[in-house]
Amino acid sequence: MLENMSNENVAVVVGAQGVIGRTLVDHLSSLDGWRVVGLSRRGAEPTDRVQHLSVDLLDRAASKATLSELKDATHIFYAAYQDRPSWSELVEPNVNMLVNAVDGIEAAAPGLRHVSLMQGYKVYGAHLGPFKTPARESDPGHLPPEFNISQQDFLEQRSGSWTWSALRPSVVCGFGLGNPMNLAMVIAVYASISKELGVPLRFPGKPGAYDALLEMTDAGLLAHAAVWAATAPSAANQAFNINNGDLFRWSEMWPKIGDWFGLPVAPPLPMSLTEVMADKEPLWQRMSERHDLKYGYREVSSWPFGDAVFGWDYDVIADGSKARRFGFHEFVDTERMFYDIFDEFRRRKVIP
Repeated sequence: MLENMSNENVAVVVGAQGVIGRTLVDHLSSLDGWRVVGLSRRGAEPTDRVQHLSVDLLDRAASKATLSELKDATHIFYAAYQDRPSWSELVEPNVNMLVNAVDGIEAAAPGLRHVSLMQGYKVYGAHLGPFKTPARESDPGHLPPEFNISQQDFLEQRSGSWTWSALRPSVVCGFGLGNPMNLAMVIAVYASISKELGVPLRFPGKPGAYDALLEMTDAGLLAHAAVWAATAPSAANQAFNINNGDLFRWSEMWPKIGDWFGLPVAPPLPMSLTEVMADKEPLWQRMSERHDLKYGYREVSSWPFGDAVFGWDYDVIADGSKARRFGFHEFVDTERMFYDIFDEFRRRKVIP
């Protein structure tokens, strides 16, 4: 790693190629006084402000050797995730990756000051079924397994010379490829295929989900909140719900999304996107050739996550006022967020 010749902050973004991590890297590298190191399994090309390292955090010995380079690290922003088939199977790999990242960086970097952890509403049991809403950071826990809670427990027990923060976004929307949890991509590709086939845009979720009350978290807003929580003294050793600040129902948002794609909207029709999209790769290939799209079908497919979100036939909302009380006041209009992300997908030739 390059020598730190000043008192600048050095951020290590773990999971730098995901929707959250990529946006964090972009935001941090735009700020004065910050240098950025991105960690991911794939790695990436470096820039003047960003160094990338390829690391497998499930390999403790190899990650320790790689992370020993990070002698100047001052902040860890942890946004890595390993998917598994069941909730219980998620705990071991995701906790081990966090432990290996913190162990390796802490041993190398005597100036480490803060560890920022990305969580989600699973802390409140949102993935299990109807839960108490609006959820608040002070709400009681629920029966394990839940890796987000186990990760926070580790940070609370381990902190001392450094502080921690835990950010709890709703569904995070932004630009990212090959990500298993990318709702904006689900909608954009589903709408593009519907248009190609000449069918209306039908909401595919469970009965009741069309009218449930929801909120989203813009990836850029989350990046701003993460830097705030990592540097504001008042935010040390705290958890914060981070959401856009407005609420919506798909029954109102869905027709507006249809208008953006130039599609009529027909009544909802419950269906599994994982199943109905299983045979669409050849169609996507033809669309890609005709429209000069840049990414393959597997890179833009997040169908199981779409099925999960569109299956929420109950309110999924959390109280974001704690962050405001502690000093973070930014917000994002969710309708505008979707349009901006779709514009970005089109500009980057992700969709026609």
